Amino acid sequence: MDCGLKLFRVLKISFRTRFCFYYCYNKIMKHVELSYTKDLMPTLGLGTWQAPSDVIESTVYKALDLGYRHIDTAFNYNNEESIGRALKKWIDDGKGTRTDLFVTTKLPHVGNRASDVKKFLELQLSRLQLDYVDLYLIHVPFGFHCDPETLTPRVKSDGEYDVDMDTNHLTIWKEMELCQREGLIRNLGLSNFNEEQIRKISKSSTIKPQVLQVELHAYFQQQGLRKFCTDNDIVVTAYAPLGSPGAKDHFVTKYNYSPDTFPDLLNLPPVKEIADKHGRTPAQILLNFLVQQKVVVIPKSTSEHRLRENMNIYDFELSAPEMDLLKKLDKGESGRIFNFLFWKGVEKHPEYPFHIEKIDSSKDKH
Repeated sequence: MDCGLKLFRVLKISFRTRFCFYYCYNKIMKHVELSYTKDLMPTLGLGTWQAPSDVIESTVYKALDLGYRHIDTAFNYNNEESIGRALKKWIDDGKGTRTDLFVTTKLPHVGNRASDVKKFLELQLSRLQLDYVDLYLIHVPFGFHCDPETLTPRVKSDGEYDVDMDTNHLTIWKEMELCQREGLIRNLGLSNFNEEQIRKISKSSTIKPQVLQVELHAYFQQQGLRKFCTDNDIVVTAYAPLGSPGAKDHFVTKYNYSPDTFPDLLNLPPVKEIADKHGRTPAQILLNFLVQQKVVVIPKSTSEHRLRENMNIYDFELSAPEMDLLKKLDKGESGRIFNFLFWKGVEKHPEYPFHIEKIDSSKDKH
């Protein structure tokens, strides 16, 4: 634990998860205890998806200096090497130690088979310049055949992605458990899985999933899935907690998404009204709304101003009427932004996790 970090108190809550509070650079940082290892996971992390590799190195170093300790990345983000350099430099500069950090990365879709788990994990550890990761997630429940030259999905002549129809979650998970016993992983989890898929893994595993990372924001609150996770001691992490405003141009340009796919959550009247009342920004309100419900958030930013702003969410509390007002913004399945149909043909995979008939086709997700 770095010298500016003092244990403040431990509070027990109803679903057997403990939140620990720390003073960090004059801010209170909350942590959640993971069920299997009892490791402490910061409830605020730095998301790094869509952060260019030439920018993310300095951003991660800056974030660590500001007090961030939870860094979220993935093989598919193509920035693990840059993040690894930042982590090493921060430690080498005497700013902190490896045990101060909580680093999450993910098994890629092209590695979704038992025989590839350790191969990709070891490559990722090498890129991150780490001996272990604090949390390793299966990034998506479906798999693609891999181009061995580029380590990206193979694409067929008709433009469809070459789906691996033999994806087996149970054998993948068993291999991840072996890697955990070898000390390469501290905690195991899932990303973008549905309740049925999680239940199947939990039933057959020695180490139960400890974390589920999913899209989660005011328009898509996933109440049922979150209750299931609470009941099963699974911590929920929200990606796109602000509606992913930074990804809009990328998806409109590259995948022909409609601009309307990306909601302007920051300018919703109820959010702005609550922000004005508390003297906060809309982003701080949306992040606090989730953290107050025991959800981990990983907003992405490369701006120092926003990095500071996103940290400043622990010293105020939304009232019950304010929480209820924000809960009423939920649009259910129609609020989902990311259905992965930009990977043409992915819905044919037997483990595709969403019910596409419920998704609004007017969003132009091709």
